[in-house]
Amino acid sequence: MSIHFFGRLPDGTAISEIRLANASGASASILTFGAALRDLVVPVPNGEPRRVVLGFRELDGYLENNRFLGVTAGRHASRIGDGHLAIDGREYQLSLNEGGVHLHGGVTGFSRKPWQILESDEQSVTLGLISPDGDDGYPGTLDVRCTYRLLEPGTIHITMTATTDAPTVVSLAHHSYFSLLPGATSREHRLQFAASGYTPFSPELVPSGEIASVTGTPYDFRTPRPVSDPAGDPDFDYDCCLVLDRSGEGLLRAARLEAPDGSLAMDVHTTEPCLVFYDGAGLAPDFTGLDGVPYQAHAGLCLEPMRFPDSPNQPTFPSAILRPGEIYRQETEYRFG
Repeated sequence: MSIHFFGRLPDGTAISEIRLANASGASASILTFGAALRDLVVPVPNGEPRRVVLGFRELDGYLENNRFLGVTAGRHASRIGDGHLAIDGREYQLSLNEGGVHLHGGVTGFSRKPWQILESDEQSVTLGLISPDGDDGYPGTLDVRCTYRLLEPGTIHITMTATTDAPTVVSLAHHSYFSLLPGATSREHRLQFAASGYTPFSPELVPSGEIASVTGTPYDFRTPRPVSDPAGDPDFDYDCCLVLDRSGEGLLRAARLEAPDGSLAMDVHTTEPCLVFYDGAGLAPDFTGLDGVPYQAHAGLCLEPMRFPDSPNQPTFPSAILRPGEIYRQETEYRFG
């Protein structure tokens, strides 16, 4: 493990990059800005180690980063319709950062804040953030921790925890864009989900509150298939929430992503009930990527473990309310091989 200066925010705050490595040739780079996974390289069977996430070369990319590359999204990931929140009969108005919608924590969110290094060792780093009462409109002071651990031979394990001093809502999510083969688009990858249900979205991508069957829809990935629309529509884009077929607690194998040529696969294991799948259609060549070229649409895809989108406004969804004395916790592993 090593720590390096990465850049400085406009207010003078220094941002660090933490680099982890293991004996199998895997390496990870984590930023204190947004608790972001900037880079991840994993061993490939019978091949050279391969970069599998999108990231920016310079801090400026992360200061803009309206597509949330690699960050930790919160206080409540995904969308909250109208930015409206009610807890115990009290109403709150959250900041709006996508039209009339609150997305990934709002105007600032956890993805645009400097975190602190709390602990580190050769294979892991724990970052911390104090989100004050009223932050982006949320009630309660939240104490958040995010631990990245690099496991043999090629697994990144992410643990997120939070405690609060007043009732609030919490649903964190990791937001890396994955690409398992250099030069391939997200549409060329093969994907499988352990999900027989999804949450239909409105045109504003806010859930209706229904959990519908994926049968007969483009969201049916119960058997592995290419990401591209099965009906052949080249303009069909994926930004959807899959409800995982969970029968108990603990890490569930939620998804499997395969490179187009079969050279590498990634299994996603998570404790969360949902996985938001976004195919990277909105990526644009605004900043230089780690490989020296700007990212075009579909350069990578997101598999974001989280609680249900818009949960505060959907009584049919499980609650994401966190109360004093409780501990929010989620664990996710991205396993490569």
